[in-house]
Amino acid sequence: MSMEWRKLLCSERLGGRPSKAELGRSPFISDHDKIIFSDAFRRLARKTQVHPLATNDHIHNRLTHSLEVACVGRSLGTLVGQKFKADNILPEHICANDIGEIVEATCLAHDIGNPPFGHTGEEAIRSWFNNEGSVYLEKLRPCESNDLKTFEGNAQGLRILTSVENHLNEGGLRLTYATLASFIKYPWTSLPASAGERPKKDKYGVFTSELDLFKEITLATGLSKKEGDDWYARHPLVNLMESADDFCYGILDLEDGLEMNILKWDDIFDILKPVLQIGGNDISELEGDLAKVNFGRKMSILRGKVIGSYVTAAAEAFIRHEKQYLNGDPTTLIELCDDNIKKSVQEAKAIAKNKLFNHPRKIELDIGSYNVISTLLNIMCKAALDWNNDSKKMSFRSNRVMDLIGENNFHPSIKNNDSELSKDYLALIRVVDFVSGMTDNYATFLAKQFNGMGI
Repeated sequence: MSMEWRKLLCSERLGGRPSKAELGRSPFISDHDKIIFSDAFRRLARKTQVHPLATNDHIHNRLTHSLEVACVGRSLGTLVGQKFKADNILPEHICANDIGEIVEATCLAHDIGNPPFGHTGEEAIRSWFNNEGSVYLEKLRPCESNDLKTFEGNAQGLRILTSVENHLNEGGLRLTYATLASFIKYPWTSLPASAGERPKKDKYGVFTSELDLFKEITLATGLSKKEGDDWYARHPLVNLMESADDFCYGILDLEDGLEMNILKWDDIFDILKPVLQIGGNDISELEGDLAKVNFGRKMSILRGKVIGSYVTAAAEAFIRHEKQYLNGDPTTLIELCDDNIKKSVQEAKAIAKNKLFNHPRKIELDIGSYNVISTLLNIMCKAALDWNNDSKKMSFRSNRVMDLIGENNFHPSIKNNDSELSKDYLALIRVVDFVSGMTDNYATFLAKQFNGMGI
């Protein structure tokens, strides 16, 4: 059954709350502002994009990356919205800019669930729960323990938006259903994904703790149900958010590599040249302009032109394939773009993987991040379960850890014993909230403090 824009663009807020009517401020701009002003978003300034604890101020962190992705996503969404509005595809009350605003908000939030040290931090959390921490999972249901053993930043992002930030356990940021549905890149849970029963074995977007909220979102926006438990089609606008992220990775990771003297200019220009030609640029004239400036300014000259070509190609591809996305087609938008665009993004990712991710300093810090995450989880998970099971018999250290985390920050169902979710799961996932929410700097500092090596 085809999805409908009328429901997909639902402006009601999580919990069935109506959106306020505000002069000059749509519900989707309000979503954007709620994300921007959240603590979790602010902490992205000290979280790894590619290079942990970078000493060069020009290198991207998660905050600058998210802001740049949001700019690209807004342009993409607005272009699509303008075409759809001209063709009378959008509901009457929706304007072209609304599409751009929804995509911009999801782009701002797309990395909000990433732990310290980026993808290495994700792997470190998974590794700990599969090894030292496995003893704490014995009382959990399979779906609960699998959430922790396969910790996923995308699912943590949905948890932050709907459960953790602002209104703890009461709707989080209380965003619109349209924005929340457009945020969920992988609309399924962890256990069937791990069993190879979903499109991506190592990716999912919903923890068991947010399953009821997820179903509320899918119902409000009319996402198509797939064959399988808790599995739905993507919201079509997810594809615009994902493409904006890919485009920024494609060019800005290369820019960081050049800034750190890891990559050579000729390697980068060879990847970007075909994209520039699509945009109708005079390559010989561009090469003349580039020859006059130092390496630091070369990317500044090309950046806008390259992103412009990316955005135009992706918007045109999305408009051409609107019907198949409304029918739940899982094909990524990059796959439907011009071959030169697709090849450019693929080659940029490949050079980042082979050269940037294998830089010696990154490897050294990645290895160290495992020890940081392990130290934090070892001490905090033990304290949380000690408190959870018998707070009167807690050690002095566990009491002090709970003072640090804050007992009031744990779900009230732990003490009330009135949830279908296991008490240990609720306690452990709250510790994961605390650890994954840390910046690189604070996680490193706190691990040293816990080991008696801090200041």
